[in-house]
Amino acid sequence: MSGVRSLLRRISGMITSLLGLSILIFIISRVLPGNPARLALGAFASEEQVNQLSAELGLNDPLSVQYIEYMRRLLVGDLGQSLQTRNSVVHDLVTKLPATFELITLAFAFMAILGIPLGILAARHQGGVVDNTTRFFAFAAVSVPSFFIGILFQLLFGYYLDWFPITGRLSSTYGDEVITTTGFMLIDTILSGSIAAHIDAWKHLLLPALALSFGGLGQVIRITRSSMIDVEGKDYIEATRAYGLPSWLIVNKYSLKNAFIPTLTILGLQYAWLLSGAFVIEIVYSWPGVAKYGVQSVLSSDINAIVGVTMVIGLAFVTANLIVDILTSMLDPRVSFAGDST
Repeated sequence: MSGVRSLLRRISGMITSLLGLSILIFIISRVLPGNPARLALGAFASEEQVNQLSAELGLNDPLSVQYIEYMRRLLVGDLGQSLQTRNSVVHDLVTKLPATFELITLAFAFMAILGIPLGILAARHQGGVVDNTTRFFAFAAVSVPSFFIGILFQLLFGYYLDWFPITGRLSSTYGDEVITTTGFMLIDTILSGSIAAHIDAWKHLLLPALALSFGGLGQVIRITRSSMIDVEGKDYIEATRAYGLPSWLIVNKYSLKNAFIPTLTILGLQYAWLLSGAFVIEIVYSWPGVAKYGVQSVLSSDINAIVGVTMVIGLAFVTANLIVDILTSMLDPRVSFAGDST
């Protein structure tokens, strides 16, 4: 019963956070320089046309009236029309989310699959060459900007070695073969029965996903290493060694399970951060996702689209926090779902 109350309390906290975010975004979007109607119609539009569009968007109404209308539409899931695409913002988000979700999910997989083993390896060889090399790599991965890594990968693997394509999600050669059903290119290419297109989709996805994962990968390595070293010094780990248990069993069953909670926390937060980090990578690789759509919305002062993209990112963060709390309480019963030690 207490778990249900804790869950309801966390969900209410999520709703409060999203409400605060919506208010903040409304204020910021109204103080951005430039007239959205003018930007949407272009420099050669007449004042009459600009005034007419401003009236349709409600930009001439008092801020209080604009806010009430804004919240009324937001509560029913109506984000309005995008000035740049002339589609509803919800339609744009739904069509572009799969591309971004595909990108950040593979980046997250790189972070987990590479980061956790490298962190364990560094901890087991603390102070040695392997540890120092891994720590240097982790420090470099965190420090170097993602756009620099993305461009470096394009030059090295795309231009000089010509191993991977450097823009888009699929080569134009396969455009007529693939029918967009789900929006996820890796799935749609299989549903279309084209193995060659599926392989091509993987080639387009690997470089941007790897570039996007670097910052989080460094964080996961550092946190995992630090947690493993801390757990390895505990008395119960020394006891398992004294009993003569194999090293692989000690690491997998005892050390890693207890050291994984900080890693799990950083992984959950990094998944949400990947969505915001994708803004740069999607521009560099011309990836047609939500992040690129968000950048274009800011440049064109597309108020409704800016609100939509920001709310998606905010929802990703609060959802990631909730999932991390649930998984943490499952891994360690001493930690209650409410976040306090029991």
